[in-house]
Amino acid sequence: MKRFSQLIEECRQHVAEIYPWDLAQHLESPDPPLLLDVREPYEFDAMHIEGSLQVPRGILESACEWGYEETVPELVQARDREVVVICRSGNRSLLAADTLLSMGYSRAVSLRTGLRGWNDYEQPLVDRHGNGVSLDASDDYFMPKVSKQQLGSR
Repeated sequence: MKRFSQLIEECRQHVAEIYPWDLAQHLESPDPPLLLDVREPYEFDAMHIEGSLQVPRGILESACEWGYEETVPELVQARDREVVVICRSGNRSLLAADTLLSMGYSRAVSLRTGLRGWNDYEQPLVDRHGNGVSLDASDDYFMPKVSKQQLGSR
């Protein structure tokens, strides 16, 4: 049986990762990457990088193909485009980028450190209405909130 951390480390062996400062530079290029946020809708609504496409990881595979209720045309057409996959901390994005690579996306990469790192680099975030999110609000949002029960016995 594999643990979550083992799955992540296996993906890290073959999925390229970029850091927030690299992404900030890529976004200024004439051909910016497609930003694919794989967090849940409530997370995306709270804050995201402006211009991100939101596709929850749970429907990613069908969103990448024509003919499904979840099909996202912009994503289907991005197989040869740089796709930067984003999540909260950089773990779900590694798993999702691995899936994209296996589905023929030749330039899928993961944002290492996720939105948490983007926020630590003091890059802008917006809410579902496109309003800027203050650094204090985003700092509070990204504080770990693990309950005693969730810690379990280690």
